[in-house]
Amino acid sequence: MVTIVDTLSKSADARSERPRHPEKAHRPDNPVQRKPQWIRVKAPTSPVYRETHDIVKKNGLVTVCEEAGCPNIGECWSKKHASFMILGDTCTRACAFCNVRTGMPGAVDQKEPGSIGEAVARMGLDHVVITSVDRDDLDDGGATHFANVIRAIREQSPGTTVEVLTPDFLRKDGAIEIVVEARPDVFNHNLETVPSNYLKVRPGARYFHSIRLLQKVKELDPGMFTKSGIMVGLGEERNEVLQLMDDLRVADVDFLTIGQYLQPSKKHHPVMSFVTPEGFKAYERIAYAKGFLKVSASPLTRSSHHAGEDFADLKAARLAKLGH
Repeated sequence: MVTIVDTLSKSADARSERPRHPEKAHRPDNPVQRKPQWIRVKAPTSPVYRETHDIVKKNGLVTVCEEAGCPNIGECWSKKHASFMILGDTCTRACAFCNVRTGMPGAVDQKEPGSIGEAVARMGLDHVVITSVDRDDLDDGGATHFANVIRAIREQSPGTTVEVLTPDFLRKDGAIEIVVEARPDVFNHNLETVPSNYLKVRPGARYFHSIRLLQKVKELDPGMFTKSGIMVGLGEERNEVLQLMDDLRVADVDFLTIGQYLQPSKKHHPVMSFVTPEGFKAYERIAYAKGFLKVSASPLTRSSHHAGEDFADLKAARLAKLGH
């Protein structure tokens, strides 16, 4: 997953001068635990990875792969998988698990939709993921910008399927409708964790609002695929994860991803447990039994990892369910 964001008016040097997480500066340190053997990944060395890395750096782009410390960066960059982050590199929220820069974002780049459409066409992508930081400062939370990006991709690369991974648009009336009207192929919104963790892990969000968002997407367009993901290892109980699955199925969500939380720094929420590969397999079996069309559950699962292949599986699963 190569995640390329907009080039901001400020230089990379100017961005680096700002504290990355000012709201976390005075928090007590949480020691970063050593990762178990099953989570370790090889350092990226392929020529394609280096080529992608050079393109990103040469053009002064920012990637969520680097910003969020994604463990799959070597694999995804080597495959030239693409996921674009829009609306800047600075988030208005301060989630305890996230490594993306926080603060007051800059102005929205109105040329960004066209630039992304051109890039998707130039790269010849079959499937693309569009995500963003939270933009609570905007009247619609960035929904119109999402829609403009989707339409630009449709115009310039009509054969590309589009997946959006949106923020929650909390208190932004009409925002969900704007994105759904642009007709992405997959609408993804992550719950991130179980409801009992929200106050300390995702304090700016509301669990049942996120459930309602996913349910409303289906009400607006029953044929649109919906998707959500969580991290485990944040102190959740197993039964809470199973209840979360039920909540998502009530909202008719098609696709669930479950991955291991990895602590970005000593100022972030600590890892409370490392779930074994066998534990992830058990979650996967249960989720399929509950009726999800597609489940991806493993220590290194991330929302946009293998998104193109997963979308193909999702379509095939729906056809099989319908008897085709």
